[in-house]
Amino acid sequence: MAREPLPAHGPSVFLAGPTPRLGGPVESWRPAATTELAAQWTGPQPLTVLSPESRGGVRAAHYDDQVDWETEARASADAILFWIPRDLTHMPGFTTNVEFGLDVSTGKAVLGCPPDCPNPERNRYLIYVAQRHGVPVFTTLTETATAALALLTAKSSR
Repeated sequence: MAREPLPAHGPSVFLAGPTPRLGGPVESWRPAATTELAAQWTGPQPLTVLSPESRGGVRAAHYDDQVDWETEARASADAILFWIPRDLTHMPGFTTNVEFGLDVSTGKAVLGCPPDCPNPERNRYLIYVAQRHGVPVFTTLTETATAALALLTAKSSR
């Protein structure tokens, strides 16, 4: 969870994408992603799922602390699962756009964009950029999780 110590080693996936506002009407997608990753993971070591959401909803005292942790966590992760259920009213994901741009060429990113989200047309450019850089694109959280874990499997077989 956000701002907690990062693991020194072992397979890890960072959950990148918009975070709902505390007390807002939209639920976080990250518990479902974590459940999906856990259900699919068959590796010999425990899988660490890195979430930029705070345990117990406790926000960072300083913005820089949160941004620094997220930047370090994405850099240390073996795979970065981008799930973008774009909702311009409740989860616009503007920071996610920048993070995707920073991570698209790392070889660690997979992109999931559900077509039934409130504003799927706002993911069109990210999908285009992903395809230009060979980043796999999916429309379900299950497929996106599968692809993220495939990156871990490919990395461990090298």
